[in-house]
Amino acid sequence: MRAARLRLPAWTGTLHWKFAIFVTGICCLLAVLLGTLVHVQAGADAENQARSEALDRLNGAVAAYTAGEPLDPHAAVDPSGLPAGLRHMVLTRREWGSQLDDHLGRPVVWAAAPASGGKVLAVRQDYSSRAAAVRRLDQSIVLSSVIATGITLVAGMIAVSSLTWRLRRAAEVARRISNGDLQARVNDPRALRSDQNRDEALAVGVALDAMAATVEDKLRSEQRFTADVAHELRTPLAGLLMASELLEPGRATDMVRDRIQTLRGLTEDLLEISRLDARVERAELDTHKLGPLARHAARATGQEVAIRVVQDAYVQTDQRRLERVLGNLVVNAHKHGRAPVELSVDGPVVTVRDHGDGYPDHLLDHGPQRFRSESHGGRKGGHGLGLTIALGQARVLDATLEFSNAPDGGAVATLCLPAKPSPAAGPDTDDGRPYPLRNQPD
Repeated sequence: MRAARLRLPAWTGTLHWKFAIFVTGICCLLAVLLGTLVHVQAGADAENQARSEALDRLNGAVAAYTAGEPLDPHAAVDPSGLPAGLRHMVLTRREWGSQLDDHLGRPVVWAAAPASGGKVLAVRQDYSSRAAAVRRLDQSIVLSSVIATGITLVAGMIAVSSLTWRLRRAAEVARRISNGDLQARVNDPRALRSDQNRDEALAVGVALDAMAATVEDKLRSEQRFTADVAHELRTPLAGLLMASELLEPGRATDMVRDRIQTLRGLTEDLLEISRLDARVERAELDTHKLGPLARHAARATGQEVAIRVVQDAYVQTDQRRLERVLGNLVVNAHKHGRAPVELSVDGPVVTVRDHGDGYPDHLLDHGPQRFRSESHGGRKGGHGLGLTIALGQARVLDATLEFSNAPDGGAVATLCLPAKPSPAAGPDTDDGRPYPLRNQPD
């Protein structure tokens, strides 16, 4: 069985967190290295001084022992507790020596010299005060390291906050541009200063502003071109439609008229997309009961739809635009999916689902793209304008439109509208008008 991977919280991936870990690690490493060096050096100095003092005291004890005078209280011949290693070294080498050791639970320094009769004269020097001084030094090193690390970390976080704030601002501007706000800019005032040319965050902001300006110009040009072409096509199309009325009735005439109507619909779609791109569309909001409005929109398409109202709700929306969105979703489901096509209302949420092969991957990843023709489900893809218009009109309605695929197959479009508290007597869009073609019962 594969072990589960440890997932860290999302905030641990931020630059602040990584910088804090880096600074703390470096400070701790330096503190350990410098603390170890100071500890070793201070301990060696203290031990050398204690050994020197012990040997000086031993020198006096040897003089007193040779002269037959009384020995120092800390000096003795073959004292108990004398380290065996020191005793062996003194007797075999016949030279003086010293050693740091514990005696009755206290640190001491022994100094020993050979005496007559194979004995050893030794002096015991207390080392407790020096050991305590070394421990206090270690505590001071740890405390100062913690304080220095904290100060360095706070100063570093303050310094890096400016950088991260500017990077977050650039990221926010990039998100706004991706959501369609082509006029979003970083506008970093540092860009006007020549001494800031080496600032990486500034370089990102300036490059993002330049890219946004270029994208805006290109998109505006494309939108103007699309609108101009669609507008110019309307007049000759109207003439073609009138001329087709003069043709003799027959199959060829019907085909010509059908193609003209198709081309006319495509032209109107292009004009609508141009208005949506220019963000000049404004919704005429009113309070509607969603269930009857969704029924009318689905039935007006002339397609067979299974309509189900789980829970009705009042919404504040533009009836014409909402019918446009739902109509395009139903038509797309029939064109690219397979029956049955289902429309369900659950509160302010409308779901349109078919039972085909689902939306293609590029649509799920990047949303609908105009004139993107994909072959899926055995059917040739269309112009991509229906879902593009549906998404644009949903934004005008301040609604969210999401595309997904059902686990058991089929494309799912979910429209979430702004809810409205139920009025005492709200308008009902189900006015009893006849609807074309067949529909399954609710």
